[in-house]
Amino acid sequence: MLDKNGFDLWADGYDKMVGLSDEGNTYPFAGYRKILGSIYARIMEKPNPAVLDIGFGTGTLTAKLYENGCTIYGQDFSSGMMELASAKMPGAHLYQGDFSQGLVEPLKQNAYDFIVATYSIHHLTDSQKIILLKELLGHLKEGGRILIGDVAFESREELDKCRDRSGDEWDDEEIYCVADELKQVFPNLEFEKMTFCSGILTISG
Repeated sequence: MLDKNGFDLWADGYDKMVGLSDEGNTYPFAGYRKILGSIYARIMEKPNPAVLDIGFGTGTLTAKLYENGCTIYGQDFSSGMMELASAKMPGAHLYQGDFSQGLVEPLKQNAYDFIVATYSIHHLTDSQKIILLKELLGHLKEGGRILIGDVAFESREELDKCRDRSGDEWDDEEIYCVADELKQVFPNLEFEKMTFCSGILTISG
């Protein structure tokens, strides 16, 4: 579950820990760079897009987009993460707020070409995810897309296999996306499996 203080303390070591898991191809961050690279490439196909990042963390993805001409908006609940990301993107429109409660007011005033959530919405319950995604769909420009990169699975069976494989490393407090179940609410959702424990979900506006 969301824990602002925990993430503030974790902020300085976050990127290193993620990198070790990615390089070792272990749960939960196997495929992390591959996922961020794929989302980056999709966004950069559009000239000068407006991008909203939900749970931007230290700005690993959005800083690259920012450097390459994207207009960046973001919401994160951690002041520690926000401080690190703001240093990388001084001209970005970043706001602190708990996204389990939806968008903060300033972000509701805009529409976006892309809304991204990388390794963030697994902190929400399944019902909270649906409520948030429905809200985000209402803030996409015509032809816009929501791109979710995370620990995610095509089916509940695949999730159970990963849980068994991960053993004691599995985090029971995180609630991962299951594409087949989300498709019941968002019929045009597409899922691209990236590793045994991760993938990219796309919802078009």
